[in-house]
Amino acid sequence: MGAIGVSGTAVAQVTLQGKMEQGALIRAHTTPGTEVYLNGDAIKVTPQGHFAFGFERDGALNQELKLVYPDGLTQIKPLTINAKEYKIDKLTGIAKKIMKPDPKAQVRAAKDSKQVKAARSQFTTSEAFTQEFIWPLTGRISGVYGSQRVYNGKPGNPHYGVDVAAKTGTVVVAPADGVISLSVPDMFYSGGTIILDHGYGVSSSFLHLSKLYVKQGDEIKQGQPIAEVGATGRVTGPHLDWRVNWYQMRLDPVTIVPSMASVLDK
Repeated sequence: MGAIGVSGTAVAQVTLQGKMEQGALIRAHTTPGTEVYLNGDAIKVTPQGHFAFGFERDGALNQELKLVYPDGLTQIKPLTINAKEYKIDKLTGIAKKIMKPDPKAQVRAAKDSKQVKAARSQFTTSEAFTQEFIWPLTGRISGVYGSQRVYNGKPGNPHYGVDVAAKTGTVVVAPADGVISLSVPDMFYSGGTIILDHGYGVSSSFLHLSKLYVKQGDEIKQGQPIAEVGATGRVTGPHLDWRVNWYQMRLDPVTIVPSMASVLDK
């Protein structure tokens, strides 16, 4: 589609795995040695031709993938992205003292955010992101990606994970192989927090944990216990908040796993 090149050159191939919708993580494969660009920005590709990219929560509905193959053939692949509707709750009558952040808390939260950003910025050559991901915890979904609350007319930050309700102490497992890039037991907002790097910019975050089994630098296998569910940080009850990132882009974990209903039915 949209390929141009030297006459007689075989049509180039690229396969995309994932939902063409806002918030989705896309895993892809192409001819080894191909250069890949998303909207003009280069994407790192594994020696075997695997790569990943994502679409923001409110990302543009028309984007473009460009591939330059080893033989010089260039393919321009337009991407049509489906818009998603998000759950928006409007709350009024919130006390001003609740709306006004504690300055000390702001300083601590900023320090936490800096650590998280650094962990998500790193690039590793692990190819674990190509695996079929599993749920790190199964149960009732109590919060969804993209939802947002509007307080006294002022929009709060969207929720960028999927929440799975469970009792404190319930074991959380790794959804795919990876290396622990962050392990902190007491962040201000997210409480016990782990980030698991799956390679080529793809990472998982696990928030509000009560107990952490792993430390930074640990190599982890899919299904390995890494922590326990908790109610640490700024939450109202115990649950796991699982998030997926492509570098700093915050994506919807449910776009890379089977539906929770299908897993619970087994």
